[in-house]
Amino acid sequence: MIFSKLKNILFIYYVRVYLCLILSYIVSVVKAQNDSTKTLTFSGYGELYYSQDFDQFVDEEKPNFIYNHKKLGAINMNLAFLKANYSTERLRGNFALMAGNYARNNLSSEPAWARIIYEANIGLKLSKSRNIWIDAGVMPSHIGFESAVGADCWNLTRSLLAENSPYFETGVKLSAVSKNEKWNTAFLVLNGWQKIKMPEGINKPSYGLQINFKPTSNITLNYSNFLGSDKPDSLAFVRVFHNLFAQVQASNNLGFIMGFDIGSDKNKSSKRRIWYSPVVISRLKINEKNFFAVRIEYYKDPEETIISTNTMNGFQTFGYSLNYDYQLTEKMLFRMEAKKYHSKDAVFHSRETSSTQNFSITTALTLKL
Repeated sequence: MIFSKLKNILFIYYVRVYLCLILSYIVSVVKAQNDSTKTLTFSGYGELYYSQDFDQFVDEEKPNFIYNHKKLGAINMNLAFLKANYSTERLRGNFALMAGNYARNNLSSEPAWARIIYEANIGLKLSKSRNIWIDAGVMPSHIGFESAVGADCWNLTRSLLAENSPYFETGVKLSAVSKNEKWNTAFLVLNGWQKIKMPEGINKPSYGLQINFKPTSNITLNYSNFLGSDKPDSLAFVRVFHNLFAQVQASNNLGFIMGFDIGSDKNKSSKRRIWYSPVVISRLKINEKNFFAVRIEYYKDPEETIISTNTMNGFQTFGYSLNYDYQLTEKMLFRMEAKKYHSKDAVFHSRETSSTQNFSITTALTLKL
């Protein structure tokens, strides 16, 4: 019986892999047809994963503060999308449709028509001589150094910092790049905190700012913020959020990312509720095919502003993870990560008990076209 179940799992796994390879071929053909114009191009991404949580039962899901690689004990698609990009000297646009765990969990509060939208934006260059653009629509978030595309991140799973801040945003962005390309700044007017459709009861826009500085090709310094609310206007809550990170490539083989988020919610009748999260990641390149990454992180939300636990001390959790990547081909990556959480309260629940600790192993296969 065990052998039969394993055989079925492997069969489904390889069927999905072959489907990804077929998709790769289709997209490559379409891309080849568009090489002559170079204004309209197509791309795609797919990420299959299997995750086992040794403190939880098979077929359960990871806790409520995790939004990627959430399903346990089964092979799943975390994210798959097809994207069209249009680009000329003065006009640009992106449109991408998606499916997978990321879409289901991060857009669960959106209307049905919006849950398949990964990107939908259009941009206009405002100056002939300067790199100044205005973009509008659904866009990747201006906050953070980790994105929904796992192959672009140093770790297989996302940090607590990334999982509990916006992956995407909807609104209007005015951005400018300096002539020496060292400074990139943006000002945004947004629908809210990771929203496509403006939520009921919220009519006021939110705002964002980003300042990105690259003094050398090996160093990136970034500051992003958010000013607005994710609660109805009648409650008069104001959210102020700051995101800072530095990415340093110390050598050809060794890199570091140091990030820090801090946010607060407050209205006239409540005290200020503060949460924060530091994270440090180091990535070591062994050779062209083998990579290791280590992440250490902490997330403190004692007032349960972002993460609800219904415990005495709220959410106060340390995390450690070790990641291994093997580059199978130019476009395909195999990944494995072991991760351990230690929390002040028993915030990890199974059917029979609760625990202050949690350990999981996740593997993934990504295809980036």
